[in-house]
Amino acid sequence: MSDPARGATSVARYGLTYGGAEQELRAAGWWDDRGVIAGTEPIMVSLSRAPDPDLTLRGLDRMRAADPDGWPEVSRALADDPALRGRLLAVLGSSTALADFLVATQGEWRRLAKSELVHPDDFTAELLSTVDATDGVAAITGRAAITALRTGYRGLLLEVAAADLGTVVEPSLPKSTYDDTTGRLTALAEAALRASLAVARAQVDAPVDLAVIAMGKCGGRELNYVSDVDVIFVGDGDLGAATRAASTMTTVAGEACFEVDAALRPEGKAGALVRTIDGHAAYYSRWAHTWEFQALLKARPVAGDQELGERYMDVVRPLVWAAANRDNFVTDVRDMRRRVEDHVPAELTERELKLGRGGLRDVEFAVQLLQLVHGRGDPELRLASTVDALDALGAGGYVARVDAAELAESYRFLRTVEHRLQLRRLRRTHLFPSEQDTQELRTLARAIGMKAVRGKSDAQVLLAEFRRHANRIRRLHEKLFYRPLLESVARVPTQELRLTTKEAKARLAALGYAAPDGALQHIQALTTGVSRRAAIQTTLLPVLLGLIAETPDPDGGLLAYRRVSEALAATPWYLRVLRDEGAVVERLATLLGTSKLVPDLIVRAPEVLRLLGDDRALASRDPEEVAASLISAVNRHGYLGNAVAAARSLRRHELLRVACADLLGLLEVRDVCAALSNVWTAVLRAALGAVERAESASAGGRAAEIAVIAMGRLGGAELAYSSDADVMFVCEPAPGVSTSDALRYSGRVVQSVRRLLGAPSQDPPLQVDVDLRPEGRQGPLARTLESYRSYYAQWGEVWEAQALLRAKPVAGNEELGARFVEMIEPVRYPDGGLDTARVREVRRIKARVDTERLPRGADPTTHTKLGRGGLADVEWTLQLLQLRHANELPELRTTSTVDGLAAAGRAGVLDPSDVDALTTAWLLATRVRNAATLVRGKQTDQVPTSGRELVAVASVLGYDDPGEFLDFYRRTTRRARSIIEHVFYDD
Repeated sequence: MSDPARGATSVARYGLTYGGAEQELRAAGWWDDRGVIAGTEPIMVSLSRAPDPDLTLRGLDRMRAADPDGWPEVSRALADDPALRGRLLAVLGSSTALADFLVATQGEWRRLAKSELVHPDDFTAELLSTVDATDGVAAITGRAAITALRTGYRGLLLEVAAADLGTVVEPSLPKSTYDDTTGRLTALAEAALRASLAVARAQVDAPVDLAVIAMGKCGGRELNYVSDVDVIFVGDGDLGAATRAASTMTTVAGEACFEVDAALRPEGKAGALVRTIDGHAAYYSRWAHTWEFQALLKARPVAGDQELGERYMDVVRPLVWAAANRDNFVTDVRDMRRRVEDHVPAELTERELKLGRGGLRDVEFAVQLLQLVHGRGDPELRLASTVDALDALGAGGYVARVDAAELAESYRFLRTVEHRLQLRRLRRTHLFPSEQDTQELRTLARAIGMKAVRGKSDAQVLLAEFRRHANRIRRLHEKLFYRPLLESVARVPTQELRLTTKEAKARLAALGYAAPDGALQHIQALTTGVSRRAAIQTTLLPVLLGLIAETPDPDGGLLAYRRVSEALAATPWYLRVLRDEGAVVERLATLLGTSKLVPDLIVRAPEVLRLLGDDRALASRDPEEVAASLISAVNRHGYLGNAVAAARSLRRHELLRVACADLLGLLEVRDVCAALSNVWTAVLRAALGAVERAESASAGGRAAEIAVIAMGRLGGAELAYSSDADVMFVCEPAPGVSTSDALRYSGRVVQSVRRLLGAPSQDPPLQVDVDLRPEGRQGPLARTLESYRSYYAQWGEVWEAQALLRAKPVAGNEELGARFVEMIEPVRYPDGGLDTARVREVRRIKARVDTERLPRGADPTTHTKLGRGGLADVEWTLQLLQLRHANELPELRTTSTVDGLAAAGRAGVLDPSDVDALTTAWLLATRVRNAATLVRGKQTDQVPTSGRELVAVASVLGYDDPGEFLDFYRRTTRRARSIIEHVFYDD
């Protein structure tokens, strides 16, 4: 007798854990007291590889017990034939139901010993032979037919499972892919339907004109091991006979092979089982729901009268591909998916392979929705198979290649898991094992071919893979299924996706394009060819044409889109972002059809496009973060030219970001001005730092500390898009350095900063304006603090004190900048305010500005800067009040115009109603000035008074009627002017 402990240990080496394993091995003739019997080692090794070795051995023992006389032949064949060994042991270790079949039908194991299994093309002939069918009519009927058909069907199903699973045990066998398996299962179902129909024809004593239309997974050639086979019946001639045949076929197939479900027919289970083609057409044309067209996507004739089936398809195909034209089509499909998901119990939603979150339906609904929307214009998408359709969507550019590939991979994985689960007992199930059911997980993992890795068991590996694929499916489902662009594409009528040249011109003209010939040329340039870019453009343009047509300048917008697309042709993510992010497409269309500045900037800062779908990223960036990133980028460059180029590049990025947020209404006007001012400040800081490092390196050290004092709009954080940076530079000699050397050093630094930033480029200009310095253009570029003090004490004029009202240090040495501000306090806030003579001087200068600086031909009622009630009027009025009262009223000491007006109201030097009127006028003029600059693409202070530019500016301000906008502007500034004439000129 063998040692039980040794025997148990030895048996366990082969994955056998239950108590009767050794006894069954002995009965099989593979084990004795010394262990494995010579010659049977290959069987034992293969047994250890089976998904469930215990289950496999039990199945073998049942086969032996059922046919003891035939067992020696089985045992010899297993030892000698690797193909049989791999196929049989894999099936027995995966499916108790197929083990039952092998036990009950002795000799069926020989199917798996053949060098080649039955080819799917021969399935129909084999099943028809089981019922002795000739010319589509069976000779065997009744219970005998059902029994014969059941045995033949199970035998072929055994072969399909063996081909699917065999490599798990015997790696040398040909590998069967997911697509191979679903194709074989579908071919087997088709054969079963044809054989069942042959039986039904024999039992119906009348001519039968009937076509069987496969739906669902059978129609898509992607059946499971256990699945209803969804069908629709189409009849001709004697519908009574056809109905009896259909009903009989359903019964025969249901008892012998699988349930046949005809509930997808018109009116469902309440409707007639068989209808004519005309009956189907009438129903689909008048009464069908959206989901019924979604189901018809997979329809194809598989049995019965093939010609009748094709005529049916000729009728329903056009209806399927017109379904997306229905009102609320996309919404209906999405609502259906949500209803399906809501029916899954909450505790099972994460384990439900089919209907749960990240399940198979997520993939299928997303793919079908994309097909139905885009397939109207692209026949390449009209495929029934989910994975084939995904490949076509990826190849056609409707879905990113990587998204299509990942979604297909995850779909195949979940379907494979579903297959293995269903094989166990040949029962319909879609529930992934619970985390606690480690044995079930282990068997499932081994059946799929997964192995333990890096300290994780095979069950843990499977669980992690399942979660990874489910999460990926859900992420991509939400990305594709809820893509906003889908709704826009669906709203484009099908006929507009396939227009002749003449029809296209007429349609473009109807949309509002003034030059349809030119627009058509742009479209042809973007869509001609067979490249992926052209395919994606073909998808995008029907939507974009409508979106751009709603902008103030459709022709200019389409031209800009072509320019941007051609310039970014080599940018791999450009079209992908437009395709995948609906908000980006809509907003880009608005921007391109409104502004001439934005397209120029997009070409040079395309990364901002990614932000168009994210309000927060577009409009809420922290100024300190902007400054830090800009300075960090500049500091990475040792060469001065590259450092300043980096500063200009980031400034371009920020300028575009702010412009986009402004045009889209995401920023208030004061926020726009502050953001632009912050960008300029960061550029100055970065450029000054880079130049100082370079100059110090060449001069052997820093000869002076320098502070940059912002003036004008920069000092008030009120910059416009093309504003110069008005600044002054103050310096202080470094210890041991003479004043003259410090001044020369500072002059070189200032000159370099101005030259590098002001160098010509395609971007809006970056001019550092130092004309407000003492002595103007005749004075030195930089002065010491004491020099400034001396100048203002001896020579300072009232306009210089006025200019200092908005002086604020923004870059360089902070301590020096603070001392400069302290020094100028008595100058800009004079003790006792202004005397009468100096007040008259301010008024005289203002009058001179009004008469001499307004451009010739400019309309004073619509000039935002120097016009009546414009920016200069409001700012000079506030600044006169500050010069007169800020010494006594510290709350007036602010560089901000809006804050200064509010302070003047609180202090009682302005009536509150006047404060509101002046603030409204200043904000309006600032906003209009910015809008006009964005629309024209260059700095302008004049409000357009006609044409598309006026329409564009009015639209940015929220007005549909340009005339109403002009009336509002003139009315607002006229009221402000009347207040200014009283406050500024009256004592």
